[in-house]
Amino acid sequence: MSRGFTLLEVLVALFVAAVTLTAASRAVGLAVDGATASRERTLALWLAKDRLAERQTAPLPPPLGRQQGEAVEGGVELAWQEEISATPNPRFSLVRVVVARADKPDYALATLSGYVVRR
Repeated sequence: MSRGFTLLEVLVALFVAAVTLTAASRAVGLAVDGATASRERTLALWLAKDRLAERQTAPLPPPLGRQQGEAVEGGVELAWQEEISATPNPRFSLVRVVVARADKPDYALATLSGYVVRR
């Protein structure tokens, strides 16, 4: 008499395998999405730091108001917006830089603020 698996045992094993593979593929997908989002936030922060450093090292003080533009960092198209405002001390200006994906300008990936000394 040969012993083997019953049809019910095979179906249960296939069900367990299907559930396990579905959960594993979902976990991998979430990890990839998280890594991509983290990379984009890092690139956006680098762009914000670059914009602030440019303002802080420029020979002339930046004009008050808003400016915007686009840049490519690490192959990702990003849109930046700067708001330069006066402070109670007339020798300083506040610079606020907001960076978002160019195709999603309403979702800020990075925001950075700093001060510029008016020489």
